[in-house]
Formats: sequence, C-alpha cells, structure tokens
Amino acid sequence: MNEASSLAPLSSEEPLVSIIIPVKNGLPTFNTVVDMVRAQELDAPFEVIVIDSGSKDGSKQAIPADDPRFRLIEIDPKSFGHGKTRNLGVQHSRGKFCAFLTHDAVPMDKYWLAELIKPLREDDDVAGVFGRHVASPGASPFTKWELEAHFGGLNNWPRVKLDDAREYFRNEGLRQVYHFYSDNSSCLRKSVWERFPYPDVNFAEDQLWAKTIVEAGYTKAFAWNSVVAHSHEFTLWERVQRSFDEASAFRRYFGYRICASKKQGLRRAVFSTIRDFRNAVANGWIWKYPILTLLMPFDNCARQIGHYLGTTRSDTARHVQLLSRDQKIQAQ
Repeated sequence: MNEASSLAPLSSEEPLVSIIIPVKNGLPTFNTVVDMVRAQELDAPFEVIVIDSGSKDGSKQAIPADDPRFRLIEIDPKSFGHGKTRNLGVQHSRGKFCAFLTHDAVPMDKYWLAELIKPLREDDDVAGVFGRHVASPGASPFTKWELEAHFGGLNNWPRVKLDDAREYFRNEGLRQVYHFYSDNSSCLRKSVWERFPYPDVNFAEDQLWAKTIVEAGYTKAFAWNSVVAHSHEFTLWERVQRSFDEASAFRRYFGYRICASKKQGLRRAVFSTIRDFRNAVANGWIWKYPILTLLMPFDNCARQIGHYLGTTRSDTARHVQLLSRDQKIQAQ
C-alpha cells in the first residue's frame, strides 16, 4: 500500500514543520521517540508523518490515534529506499521545513525541534541542518567517547558554505566535513528539496544530498543544541558489515578509498587500539570495563576489515550479498 492513511482527522493548522519518521520494527525505542516528539515545544504548529515499511512488532500501534498531528503512510517493504522513502514523506508533507528522525533516534529534550530549525529560520540561505548525537543508554564508554569526539569536532564548523572551490575540491578531508550530514536527526528547507530531492540510493543518501546543496551554493548548518540519543553496539560481524556498507558507499558515490590496502588497515587498527587503551587507562575503564577494553582491538580490526573489503570488493555481487548489513536489515 502506498497511500497515506490518517490515524486521526488531519489538523486544520498549517504546520511550519513536518517531522518524517521511517519505521520498521522499531519497538521498544520507537515508543520513546513518539513520546518525545509529542512533547516538543515550538511556537508554531508541526505535523508528524510516520512511514512504516512492513513492521511486524506492533510499531504502528505506537502512533497515537487521538493526535491529529500524526499521520501514517504504509509502504511495501520492497519499495523502501533511504532516499526514495524520505522523498515520499516530503511529497506528503505540508510544512515549510521537513525534519527527519529515525525510529531509534530519541530526542533528548522538548527543545530538539526548536533548536533544529533555528538556523533555517535565522538564515534563508541555509538549506539543511543536522543535529548532535549522544550515545544511547547502556552504550559502552568507547562509543560515548567516539560520538563526543566526532560531534565535538564538527562543532568547529557550525555553518559551511562553499567559498573556495579550489581548496574544497583539492582537500578530501575538507569535503568530508562539508558534506557530513545525518538523517538520524536533520531538517531541510522544502523549497530547496523541490530543486534537489534526495538521491535514490541504498546508503549515504543524506551525505550525498548535503554534497549536492553545498556544491549548489547553499549553506549547511549544524545545530549543537538539538540532541538525539542514537548509537549502536555492534557484534564483530556486524561491525564488519556496517564498515563494508560505509566504505562501499563512500567509494561509489564520493570516490573515497577509505582503506585501500591491508597495510593501511593494519596501521589504523593499531593506532585506534593504542588510542582506546590510553583512554581506558586515563578514565579508569580498564578496571571498570575490562572485557570491553580487551575487545576493542578486535572491534578496531573488524572495522578496518569491513573498510578494506568495502573499498576493494564492493563491485562484486557475492561480496555485497554476504557483507551488506543494510541490505539484510531491509530484507527482514
């Protein structure tokens, strides 16, 4: 089914923001996502469009039937696509701005939405905004540190606009900063989307879109105070798969070779392990989380194995079928 079906009478208020949430088997976290979205405080109306692609765990029942701000769209699981499904949500939206959440990204407070759209309201040149991630409850200290370091670095680039094209195209690291974007928590200007909809790709649709709008001359913003709890604790095999998808997408869509040789992967695994061990000693994790500390070298190796295979083997259907975590999740 591809038609929207309202769970409650459509609100007569014209929303400023449409929050679009793709979901598939999102419980129990999706319950908390819905509760926190309902609790958002904003000086303007907003609507929520949930797109379910074949949930079997009762996720649809988490959508409040008595709240006119919520609408449900059901699609065939086979028709899901990260870019395509988000485009569908925007097509059904009524807001000037379209915010995106994933079903496992929980807003941390009632100001998540207001802070997310602030750059869009302040500057008409801003085409898209992404928010900060913190680790989910129960995450390992290594996961918490990694997210803090990653988004702490991005906070040095609260707004980016392509002013020096020569340096941008020369500097791969700079390009990666300019196009980093995460649809776990983001918001775009609908008028810009009408010119540049999401690409229909299996992975990295958000970063590809950000690359497009930055190179088209728009500003991309980072909203530090718009925070969601979102992280994953992967098994070693899941880490290989996730890293394979990441490296495959970066090679295919951006031309990056994240890990082009086994020697490079080994160096990075060793460097990451030394870094993690120093953090564990400095913060006392080695005593409080001894097993996690001992497992980190294996996790670092699994990451580099996935990156190497994604960089060098992603053109073969056999490797994609075996290693792509994203494809397996969508097939469930």
